[in-house]
This record gives sequence, structure tokens and C-alpha cells, in this order.
Amino acid sequence: MLQTKTIDTSRIWVVIPTFNNKDTIFDVACKCHQRLEHVLVVDDGSIDVNVETLFSGTDIIVLRHTRNLGKGMAIRTALQYIRKENAEFMLTIDADGQHQPEDIERFIPLLKQNSSAIIIGSRNFNSLCIPGKSRFGRDFSNFWLRLETGKIIDDSQSGFRAYPVEYLSRMKLDGRCYDFEIEVLIRAVWSGLELSQIPINVFYPPQAQRMSSFRPFIDNMRIALMHARLIGRRLLPIPYPKLVRRTHTEYALNLFAHPVRLIKVLLKENATPLGLAVSAGVGMFLGVLPLVSVHILVIIYVTSRLHLNKIMAVAVQNLCMPPFVPVACIELGYFMLHKRWFTDITWKTVFGEIPKRLWEWLLGSLILAPVLAVIVGVAVFFLAQALHKRADAYAVE
Repeated sequence: MLQTKTIDTSRIWVVIPTFNNKDTIFDVACKCHQRLEHVLVVDDGSIDVNVETLFSGTDIIVLRHTRNLGKGMAIRTALQYIRKENAEFMLTIDADGQHQPEDIERFIPLLKQNSSAIIIGSRNFNSLCIPGKSRFGRDFSNFWLRLETGKIIDDSQSGFRAYPVEYLSRMKLDGRCYDFEIEVLIRAVWSGLELSQIPINVFYPPQAQRMSSFRPFIDNMRIALMHARLIGRRLLPIPYPKLVRRTHTEYALNLFAHPVRLIKVLLKENATPLGLAVSAGVGMFLGVLPLVSVHILVIIYVTSRLHLNKIMAVAVQNLCMPPFVPVACIELGYFMLHKRWFTDITWKTVFGEIPKRLWEWLLGSLILAPVLAVIVGVAVFFLAQALHKRADAYAVE
């Protein structure tokens, strides 16, 4: 049970990374300063205004990067500074006016409850002015977070957050730009920290007035590469170093002691249309590979590590059973090696001579597996989406 403690608000620092936000940064910082004593602005190489001069008549602290290094580096620079100042929590807020400083007060009660949690401000996206790409980006980011940690968070892209300084300082982080904000959440969960969320307000100005330093191609590429690294690390059977120890053994034992409850949990696991689609795609991909006699074991391991729907993945794998898919892979692999098709197809020449066919099977599967995985994943997505819509319609009736 979490113990509520007294928080010394003088040990909470507001950190505001800024890059070319001349119209909003002063107002945001001053409103934050009305609510908390310590405000630190990190100027990440702005060229539209001299941020140090802007705050020269205040006691708001400004640190400056001589060139633009990225939002993640700005936060890491601030972390180093405030740790030396004996800060307990770092509360980050965007400088573009999207977040409301008044919402700072919503974070304080959660900080009192759990000092080892990262608290995320979940933006209200019910307004009509929210850009469609922002909605999609948030949902897509939430899905990857769930895949890599098993945690369900409404807004993993929100930059309005509270971090425990001591734990954050001990985490090994590589992200330098916007990829930092998703990396820190995933590695925090792996390290034993909890993620909490609170509802916050959000303001998006009309399209013509929006200023953003997010570069869609390069920043999305960085985020995609970060996810690839994190997925690779997640699949390694090596324990991640823990900063906070938590145990779920009792819950797991209770599930195995009640098979019906276990089956219900497995059926509901990541059962969104996208979750089921990825589960089906992974099951198909691994099912096509020549993992002779260990397909199911490998699928269960991978889906367990990535919090996917195990039942869907194992069920789809049955589509790859001999003879059709293995023969197709061997044919394709044989053609790649010999520039002609394998015509002497009998049970003996294919499955009776497996050691001779493995290399051909592997080569062919590396082409066929991703193709079939995409086809099956897309089919499952649209089918699951249709079933979800029908279920919602019946619920309304």
C-alpha cells in the first residue's frame, strides 16, 4: 500500500526546454513560476530571440546550448543541473503554450503518493482543433509502449511530466531528441518504476499559428530506430537492471492455479484490432521460418516478451503447417540458389531430405515470411475492427 508523504515543493523544479518559442516561452515560464519556486529554462540553440536577455529581470534560471541538440539533450542538461541543486522531482512542460501551467497543481498529490513513479499529463483530445496526425501519433506511440512494457497509457507522447530525479539520473538513456520521451518511459518500466497519469488541458492554436520544431521525417525515423533498439533489447533473455523491486509472483501463481481465469486473461491480452493484427503477423512470420519442432515455443517466448496475444499468434501459426508453406519456401529458395525451379517435388525429396532443404527453406522463408505476415496482419486488423464496431453497435442498442 502506497504511503502518502509530505512534499517539499521547493525541491520540485519546473524544466522548460525551448527552441524558437519567442512568442510563448516568457508567459509559460512566468506562469509556472507563480506556482513553484524553481523554474529552469533550457534554450536549445534558439535563433529567434535571446532567451537569457528575455529573463534577465527575473530569478528564472536559463541554461543555453550554443546549437540545437534536441529536446532530449535539453532535458538531460536540466537534469544534471537540478540534481546538484538537491531537486527531488523534475516537472517538464512544453514552451509552445500547448500545456496549461495551472495544471501543475494536479501533479502534486500523485507525487505525494508515489515518489518512484513517472507522472504523465494525459492531454484532452476531445476538442475539434486537435490535428489528425497528433491523434494518430499518440495512438501509435501508446501501442508501442504497450508492446514493449505491457502498460496501458493514454498519452505516451505528452511532454508534460513529473520525473523522480534520483531514479532518472541512474537510468542509462540514449535518446537525444523526441525519441528520448518514449525511451525514458519504456526503460523506466523495465527498471521497476511505475507510470501514472492525470488528465490535463491542452491548447492547439489554428493551423496558421502553430509553431513546431518536430521534423516529421527525421524525428519519426529517430523514434522508429529507437523502438527497433528497444524491441531488440526486450527480446534478449537477459534481466534488465532494476532500480525498484516489485513482485508479481503471487498474481502469476494464482492465474496458473485457476486455468479458466488464465484462459480469459490470455484471450483479452492486447486484444485491440492493432494488437491482434501484430500478434497474427508475428505468429505468421515465425511460423514460416524453419524453426523445426520449436515453432510454438519460440512464438510463446516472443509474444510473452512483447505482451502480444499468444492465442492469436499460436493459432495463426497453424496456417504454416506442412506441406504448402514449407514447399513454397523451398521452391523460392531453390530458385534463388539455382535460377530454376525445383521440379522433383515428392514427400521424400522435400521432407525426407530436410537437412538438404534447410538452406533453401531458410532463404525462401526470409522472403515469404514478411509478405505473409503483412497480408495476415492486415486481414486480421480489418476483421477485428469490424467485429469491434459491431460489438459497440450492439452495446449502444
